[in-house]
Amino acid sequence: TDAQGEVDRGIDILEFACGIPNLLKGEHSDQVSRGMDNWTLRQPLGVVAGVTPFNFPVMVPMWMYPIAIAAGNTFILKPSPTDPSASLFMAELLREAGLPKGVFNVVQGDKEAVDALLEHPHVKALSFVGSTPIAQYIYETGARNGKRVQGLGGAKNHMVVMPDADIDRTVDALIGAAYGSAGERCMAISVAVLVGDVADKVVAALAERAK
Repeated sequence: TDAQGEVDRGIDILEFACGIPNLLKGEHSDQVSRGMDNWTLRQPLGVVAGVTPFNFPVMVPMWMYPIAIAAGNTFILKPSPTDPSASLFMAELLREAGLPKGVFNVVQGDKEAVDALLEHPHVKALSFVGSTPIAQYIYETGARNGKRVQGLGGAKNHMVVMPDADIDRTVDALIGAAYGSAGERCMAISVAVLVGDVADKVVAALAERAK
């Protein structure tokens, strides 16, 4: 199911975060010039936040908080008010696993809660996944307040079907892309470009499958 799939993908990120210490090491170059060494030092920002959408209430937060926490930050999650319970369940699991209080935090709410995160001086960075207009608003507002912002908006994905395409596999792909998660995901195929005489075959097969 879509629900099980998003949990599995979230766990993949969690496992990656568990192995992140090697990636957090700085680099050192000895004697880049006479009497001069060069090195990099990676340090946590402090308090970071994530604003996540309704369509993947487990996977999208897990894109964010495992990496943020593993890198030494504390994390504030502001989930969609449409499905807030998943965030609370994750918080409970983290508490049971022994994560110290205050490392992972959940703030419920709407635009007012988002604006508070964007304006608070202690929040150093914010990641967002959702619609393009909101991504633009969050990017502009966060940047104006001196924050690092990652704003991931919507997409318009196209599928090109060539005349020699396998009809059954093409229709399977279209059904999954159009109807998976009710089409409410950034990887959904919203436009299919059917080249040549394959159009009639695909449309007929798609109409039959959609029934």
